[in-house]
Amino acid sequence: MELLVVVVLGLLGIAAAAVLGPRLGVAAPLLLVIVGIGASLLPIVPDIEIDPEWILAGVLPPLLYSASVSMPAMEFRREFSAIGGLSVGLVIVSSVVLGLLFTVLLPGIGLAAGIALGAIVSPTDAVATSIVKRIGVSPRIVTVLEGESLLNDATALVLLRSAIVATAASVSFWDIVGDFVFAVIVALAIGYVVGKANLWVRERVVDPTANTVISFTVPFLAAVPSEALGASGLVAAVMAGLVTGRGALTRLSPQHRASDTQAWRTVELILEGGVFLVMGLEMSAIVADVQGGRAGIASGLVIAGVALLAVIAVRALYVLPTLGLQRRRARRGIAVRGQLADMQHRLEKVDEQHPLRLDRRAGPHRGEPAPALSKDRLAVFRRRIRRKVADIDYFTAEPLGWREGTVIVWAGMRGAVTLAAAQTLPSDIPDRSLLVFVAFVVAAASLIVQGGTLPMLVRWVRPALFDRAAVDADREQIDDLLRDIARRVAADAAAAEASAAASEAAGPSASPDGSAGAPRPSGDDSGDAAKAHAEHGLRLRLQVIGEQRAALSTQRDVGGFSSTALTEALQALDAVQISLELRLPSGDVSKT
Repeated sequence: MELLVVVVLGLLGIAAAAVLGPRLGVAAPLLLVIVGIGASLLPIVPDIEIDPEWILAGVLPPLLYSASVSMPAMEFRREFSAIGGLSVGLVIVSSVVLGLLFTVLLPGIGLAAGIALGAIVSPTDAVATSIVKRIGVSPRIVTVLEGESLLNDATALVLLRSAIVATAASVSFWDIVGDFVFAVIVALAIGYVVGKANLWVRERVVDPTANTVISFTVPFLAAVPSEALGASGLVAAVMAGLVTGRGALTRLSPQHRASDTQAWRTVELILEGGVFLVMGLEMSAIVADVQGGRAGIASGLVIAGVALLAVIAVRALYVLPTLGLQRRRARRGIAVRGQLADMQHRLEKVDEQHPLRLDRRAGPHRGEPAPALSKDRLAVFRRRIRRKVADIDYFTAEPLGWREGTVIVWAGMRGAVTLAAAQTLPSDIPDRSLLVFVAFVVAAASLIVQGGTLPMLVRWVRPALFDRAAVDADREQIDDLLRDIARRVAADAAAAEASAAASEAAGPSASPDGSAGAPRPSGDDSGDAAKAHAEHGLRLRLQVIGEQRAALSTQRDVGGFSSTALTEALQALDAVQISLELRLPSGDVSKT
């Protein structure tokens, strides 16, 4: 009964933080951490210790899966080089640098244990990025931070696992590299298979509620086998989410997508809030462990403060040069954009009935004409050129300069992963309680200090914010595209009906007994005809929506519009389709 009361009070606290946080100007996660810390210091609140496996295996996979499902695949692809660098390179550099620092601050723990603690405090948290979204910064900043937090946990946990092994036995550099490569490749393969199987099964399940229940199992179906094989369950969950998110538009019905969205938002709210609340509530137990050690609270706070400053400094020294490379890449793209745009213009005018020869030097022997492009290859080539031009326009419209880099550095907050990973340290490691305390303080201070001051920093450095004018322009172009499709489908349907009517009129006009035509329909027949006409109109509108969705899916693949405008348009189409299908005969609905 006591556990039930605690759970109910926790859920009420999470809901209250979600409602009151925006009104108070404080992000809900920060509010929950502060409330949890304050509550943990009250004598009437018992010490709370959560098995870290509950967070690593029970909470993080669904959270990362949900975030990856909603991650715009187009932006993730565009920012993958930056995301990969931050997820792998930065975590490795931070772990090594901090490991060296901890060996100085904590004599006797050894380099392996120092690197283990460095790996614990290095990754940013996927949950913590929710603080960034409400500020209204550029979508590129949000994409980079979300993508980083989705993937860097695997790097940190593999390094942590290798470093823990190294505390008891010698481990070579290549052992760590091989472990990491194996963990990632196997996880990607399992996540991809699970994501595809998820779509295959769920497109055959009609009931939206049952469909959503199946979706709750997907992150665990990907994570558990991966962990059993020694791979990264978190990477597998992310991969399964990316595959599901990309295929849901064409494989799942609007009812299923709407049900998923609402259900997973609730799951995210509960899990995110629970993680931050538990972080605060565990404070008293962690403090008690440190007080019983030889270092003490004061030493732990000093070490944590130095570690947090070092984490931010290393991140700044890594991020800003990385963004410089990104800007150089964007400048190279601008230099060739004119040529690509000219090629795109010529390809759009090519008559697909006549094959195109692009390069006369590309044949088997120099000077011979190259083989002609088939219709399919021409379409693929045209799509690639359009995507490349759209990518260049994207990087040009939203450049990442030092202002945006400053926000990316300061928004790299630590969270639940750091605390959970710290609690997986072996009990026989030197000064384990102190290491756990340092990790907790780094995570909590990162969330409170960086998260609390991030809005002020954004006002100070003035980075590129959410461009509403550009999104509005995309909305107008999308509306024009959808109207053109609707007119074309309606015109084709009218032409088909006129042709059918003409064919019917060309037949016998009189009956064999000389009567003029068929008898007039009765009242019941005219009612049935009206119902059939109305149903035909509904099906025609559903056909229009299907073709409009296909056109937007193509635009999503080539990057023709911003993900914000595309998502809004697709959600609007889903809402209209659901309302139309409710007016059709029971059970007679289309899949997409």
